[in-house]
Amino acid sequence: MESSVTASVGAAGHRDVRVRRATARDAKRLTRLVRKSRAYEGPYASMVAGYRVGPDYIESHRVFVAVEPGTDRVLGFYALVLDPAELDLMFVADDAQGRGIGRLLVGHLRGEARTAGLADVRVVSHPPAEGFYRSVGARRTGTEPARPPAVMWDRPELTLPVA
Repeated sequence: MESSVTASVGAAGHRDVRVRRATARDAKRLTRLVRKSRAYEGPYASMVAGYRVGPDYIESHRVFVAVEPGTDRVLGFYALVLDPAELDLMFVADDAQGRGIGRLLVGHLRGEARTAGLADVRVVSHPPAEGFYRSVGARRTGTEPARPPAVMWDRPELTLPVA
């Protein structure tokens, strides 16, 4: 089933942004977005060093991208796992932050989760992103402990209601 949503976002220009299902052709762009994210600089850099969003991941998961109209430029993306219900990845391009892309993606995620019959979605957040998730209605439910060497710090665990 193809899912696409178009919405006006951001104060600057109110450009229409479309959310569409990712394809294997998007893999390199999504990998680049993850690896270049300023949110993972400094002590968090090790988590995304060498990280890859491959075509196989895109084909086997529910991955959606927010794209700029006319250019198909990827502004952000998320991956939803249905069983168990969890937000696996969510990134917004550094230069697209503050334009409402994250909120658009969360709204789309809620729609996908609702269609799948889910009541809520687990989010294990990057520590600096916890405030964003709380601002879109997620509730803190616990802490996911560090798992060295891949993840060297504890992370907030939240629940995002779908309704």
